[in-house]
Amino acid sequence: MKTENIVSQLGQKHPGEKEYLQAIQEVLESIEDIYNQNPQFQSAGIVERLVEPDRVLTFKVPWSDDEGHVHINLGYRIQFNNALGPYKGGLRFHPSVNLSILKFLGFEQIFKNALTTLPLGGAKGGSDFNPKGKSQQEIMRFCQSFMLELWKVIGPETDVPAGDIGVGGREIGYLYGMYKKLTHEHTGVLTGKGLNWGGSLIRPEATGYGVVYFTKEMLATRGETLENKIVAVSGFGNVAWGAVKKATELGAKVVTLSGPDGYIYDPAGVSGEKTDYMLELRASNEDIVEPYAHEFEGVEFIPGKHPWEVKADVALPCATQNELNAEDAGHLINNGCICVTEGANMPCTPEAVQLFHEHRILFSPGKASNAGGVATSGLEMSQNALKMNWTAREVDDRLHQIMGDIHHACVKYGKQPDGYVDYVKGANVASFLKVANAMLDLGVL
Repeated sequence: MKTENIVSQLGQKHPGEKEYLQAIQEVLESIEDIYNQNPQFQSAGIVERLVEPDRVLTFKVPWSDDEGHVHINLGYRIQFNNALGPYKGGLRFHPSVNLSILKFLGFEQIFKNALTTLPLGGAKGGSDFNPKGKSQQEIMRFCQSFMLELWKVIGPETDVPAGDIGVGGREIGYLYGMYKKLTHEHTGVLTGKGLNWGGSLIRPEATGYGVVYFTKEMLATRGETLENKIVAVSGFGNVAWGAVKKATELGAKVVTLSGPDGYIYDPAGVSGEKTDYMLELRASNEDIVEPYAHEFEGVEFIPGKHPWEVKADVALPCATQNELNAEDAGHLINNGCICVTEGANMPCTPEAVQLFHEHRILFSPGKASNAGGVATSGLEMSQNALKMNWTAREVDDRLHQIMGDIHHACVKYGKQPDGYVDYVKGANVASFLKVANAMLDLGVL
């Protein structure tokens, strides 16, 4: 296998899909050696079959606003690979949604789900619909129209969607309500459900908790802990909220949050009522972080920038893809940052990742460190199948164990001769071997 040849061929077949091609290149570069050492993978065309989704569903979603005007959005479901179990991956409602972004997310989801050791395949979906500024009734009508197409290709043992950006408990509720009406079944076909009707405790916080648990494991390899560490966080949604809560609980001080408008610097630390205020920010239709600076004294708002220029020991990018570039990486390195843990999907550019590796910074890719969300979704599926609920402590303990196991797998396959752990390589090789061997067992399909 030659990575550059495969990526070049894909680029010709799928021109302009830069996020998808970036994700493919990152994985293939990491697994090239082990792939070429195992001729059975090549003879079975494992890579060629992995890089293309099993199917791509695209559909229109007509809906009416409160004034009776009809709008049309595009809906997608990318079912990428189900060698390990039913397709599993979130739904994203955001104006930036397109085929390239969803294919990148779906491809990443294959390996992320494999790392959890749960029997889950990889998928992703969503729409270019923007819930911001819409009324409850408009969001409900959109979700119901979206599900009128989606329900045909999902099911508890077929494809189990979840939430993502723009899709929280409210949207999952509207989607599930329509699914239940269409199928006459009450099954665990969506995760991220409300606690009133089958949801799991700590699911909203789970991705952020998992990021911090993974960070804790990484720091431990150098005899460090989170106690008294200064942490820079981007975003202010579910992932950032969970990360702030757990990092603070473990003794760190989180000093930044960010939005599309800029970032806030809070030298006193985001904790207590400030963490609770993040929920109010997230629930608002403004999608900006500046109000935090007006709400609390001593907080500075820096417009139009990312928080990576702030001096911090640990950086947790929890916003969106490619938000941290080489210049940002340089700021973090020069300011003494020792650990960067991705909380979002692929938030660091390849150039930034290269710098982290060159300077031997502890760095974890999102497919490993933000797997806590899908892991807890898998735990929610288990609870639904058993018709029971676990306590928050039980779920949290299972999540903590899963993140520790993922870290162990990354170290196993990513430790270099000088002792440095290449978590990107470790995560990619560990998850690829699991998926590839399952594909061999199942035959060419």
